[in-house]
Amino acid sequence: MMIKETSLRRDPDLRGELAFLARGCDFVLPSRFKKRLKSFQQQQVQSKPEKKPGTPPPAPAPAVTAPTPTPRSPSPPPAPVIVTPPPPAINIPRFYYPRGLPAPGPPSNHDTIIAAIEAAFTEFEEEKADIYEMGKIAKACGCPLYWKAPMFNAAGGERTGFVSVHSFIATWRKLLHSCHDDAAKFIYLLAKPGCNYLEQEDFIPLLQDIVDTHPGLTFLKDAPEFHSRYITTVIQRIYYVVNRSWTGRITMMELRRSNFLQTLALLEEEDDINQITDYFSYEHFYVIYCKFWELDTDHDLYIDPKDLARYNDHASSNRIIERMFSGAVTRGNSVQREGRMSYAEFVWFLISEEDKKNPTSIEYWFRCMDVDGDGVLSMFELEYFYEEQCERMEGMGIEPLPFQDLLCQMLDLVKPETQGKITLGDLKRCRMAHIFFDTFFNLEKYLDHEQRDPFAVQKDIDSEGPEPSDWDKYASEEYEILVAEETANEQLHEGYDTLTHTFMHTHT
Repeated sequence: MMIKETSLRRDPDLRGELAFLARGCDFVLPSRFKKRLKSFQQQQVQSKPEKKPGTPPPAPAPAVTAPTPTPRSPSPPPAPVIVTPPPPAINIPRFYYPRGLPAPGPPSNHDTIIAAIEAAFTEFEEEKADIYEMGKIAKACGCPLYWKAPMFNAAGGERTGFVSVHSFIATWRKLLHSCHDDAAKFIYLLAKPGCNYLEQEDFIPLLQDIVDTHPGLTFLKDAPEFHSRYITTVIQRIYYVVNRSWTGRITMMELRRSNFLQTLALLEEEDDINQITDYFSYEHFYVIYCKFWELDTDHDLYIDPKDLARYNDHASSNRIIERMFSGAVTRGNSVQREGRMSYAEFVWFLISEEDKKNPTSIEYWFRCMDVDGDGVLSMFELEYFYEEQCERMEGMGIEPLPFQDLLCQMLDLVKPETQGKITLGDLKRCRMAHIFFDTFFNLEKYLDHEQRDPFAVQKDIDSEGPEPSDWDKYASEEYEILVAEETANEQLHEGYDTLTHTFMHTHT
């Protein structure tokens, strides 16, 4: 018996079960469906009226005439759709120029510079310049004199021993097109191809040229073994000041924020390199290297924790020395693995030890004291370092201040924003970080601070004049002491030689 579609519409349950069955649903069993279908068919048969024989069909119902529709009033026209135009595009001028802000107008000045370079090359044989003649080319380009070695190498001079006018102009045009300030140009010349930052080895050609040609370093020609030591010292001092991110890579932004390029430009104006105390001073190198030499007893250019502990007559605590050798302030894991510190790493230690007001020094010692590396100094970490100070003072017959009392003093000194936690920002703001650090790991300087007049300390902090840094003062004083000792030793040796000569002469 056929089931009409309208019948299925009257039984939504049956339609649902049919749909489930069509989808392959396991919940509708065929036996159950048959029962439902049979009962549905029976209901359809019973609902129809039975026809009796001879009964006439029912008369059709009279047609009902539909009422005449009343005329409707015309509907008002639809309201016009107002299409709002999109807002006009806002032209935001470019504001980020990682390679410097280009000069306004057409680059007509580039042609003037190229013409000056071509004129400078005409003075050389076959229009080729060696490393010593590149100074004239640097000045024709409007650059400081000691950019000459990076320019020479960037144009391929390191491979051939000379630079032709065509190769240099091609290099310089490319630089002028992409670099628009001194920092971008300097990094373009020194960095490896494709790099927009400087690594430590990138500075070696520049500094070697300074060692070879600066009037204040002519005496080093007779001591080539000190060239690499001086260059290493200068590189570490550059990164100590300029590389504020501690990444080992100097970026254009870091170079712009530093005074390095201005200091480099001063080298051609000052023949006495010791007058340039930032980065290049030979006297500062002499002090650093002599201090390292005194500790490096086997002279292998490495020192271990015992060697470092002897610095300044064991002034630093053992716990802070352990932290320095833990890798907290050194790159790589060689210091931690081998338990020894290189000369380059000693440069960072010495400057940080003798000038704890320097921003890099504050970061250096904060990293050492932050034992768990969570970015804050907890009271537990402060107590950990102060315990050794107390033990050493008791050994000297000095009664130490109880930690709770000392802690109150330090919190009043630093005034941290979060109670019970001292952050790097707190120490930089308080301007007395040197006193804070010496209290916890340098006994000699801590006792010196305790004996000073607190009003004198505050006066030193409030002074805003261009006073030499603590490092400059230390290097100047130590250099005079070292020179005096060297002079006394020479006089002693001369007197001994004279006495020996006289003694031998009188007995012959």
